[in-house]
Amino acid sequence: MKQDLFQSPDYYLVDELFTEEHKLIRDAVRTYVKKEISPIIEEYAQKAEFPQQIVQQMGELGCFGPTVPVEYGGGGLDYISYGLMMQELERGDSGVRSTASVQGSLVMYPIYAYGNEEQRKKYLPKLASGEWLGCFGLTEPNHGSDPSSMLTNIKDAGDHVILNGAKMWISNAPYSQVAVVWAKDEEGIVRGVIVERGMEGFSTPTTHGKWSLRASATGELVFDNVKVPKENILPNVKGLKGPLGCLTKARYGIAWGVLGAAMDCYDTALRYSKQRIQFDKPIAAFQLQQKKLAEMITEITKAQLLNWRLGVLMSEGRATPQQVSMAKRNSCEIATNICRDARQMLGGMGITGEYSIMRHMMNLESVITYEGTHDIHLLITGMDVTGFNAFK
Repeated sequence: MKQDLFQSPDYYLVDELFTEEHKLIRDAVRTYVKKEISPIIEEYAQKAEFPQQIVQQMGELGCFGPTVPVEYGGGGLDYISYGLMMQELERGDSGVRSTASVQGSLVMYPIYAYGNEEQRKKYLPKLASGEWLGCFGLTEPNHGSDPSSMLTNIKDAGDHVILNGAKMWISNAPYSQVAVVWAKDEEGIVRGVIVERGMEGFSTPTTHGKWSLRASATGELVFDNVKVPKENILPNVKGLKGPLGCLTKARYGIAWGVLGAAMDCYDTALRYSKQRIQFDKPIAAFQLQQKKLAEMITEITKAQLLNWRLGVLMSEGRATPQQVSMAKRNSCEIATNICRDARQMLGGMGITGEYSIMRHMMNLESVITYEGTHDIHLLITGMDVTGFNAFK
């Protein structure tokens, strides 16, 4: 069995910014990844299968809804703890982190923030424990970066609503018991509804043929005259600020998560370069390889500090969605670049499943696009600093 030798880089002693609790939480997730994820993930990715056992494992570990209050089954933790959890999970695999991000930020968070007490008590404990898996339906086949044009809709029918439409690229969909779905009501206002597996007319076809996130389950949500009880409508939010509020939380988790993938690629390349002998010396002794490694650790260090500061602001309730966009975009960009350089350093070995780099590289092609594309996040920052909206 392949041994996971990962050692986390910390060039600026960022660990000193974390509390003892933060480090204990991070180390618990790191140990879990080394024991349960690293030995199996390559095989699942090669087969394009979702390791279903991780849902209960992550529930037991507290990776689902770590910032949700304890009374609903969450961890009651701060945002640095959440970030560190996502960093360690994605160091194992982006698909594993996606499963946790969706569950916590896109399913549990909206039920907690926008739901009523009855909904919180019914759904959150089962989602937190991993007994249930959830998914989030916003993106449609023809409406990605512009969700305001969505066609999925609900129509009033007495004590229930009739839901019609379709959502695409939905992580967790094929295995979910619950879907938080965003649809327009008859006035054209976006509303959140909780759809449960087994409701007639609701299906979740699996998306096949992916070259990325192969160990994550992706599917569609199809609604054909689905009767949804009115008590399943989230009462405390109307409009796009509902789903966008969830995405801010999830994007924050991604900013930390992809840094884990970057660290893994850097650590792999550093170790390999010290052992690989060419022209009678380790390739780590050559200038161009040192340039790659020096740039990798510089970008990782900058992203660590950016994420840490953002985590402090998130925990204080002072972070803006625009700040989150900057961190999501930055982390994705440096991670993809680091992956690519690390792959080159390993030569032909870099494309094999013996090392994690090529799997990370393929995964990051999805992560740089989902939950706001690279270009969209750039324009969000641009609009924030100039005051001009380039989307319209």
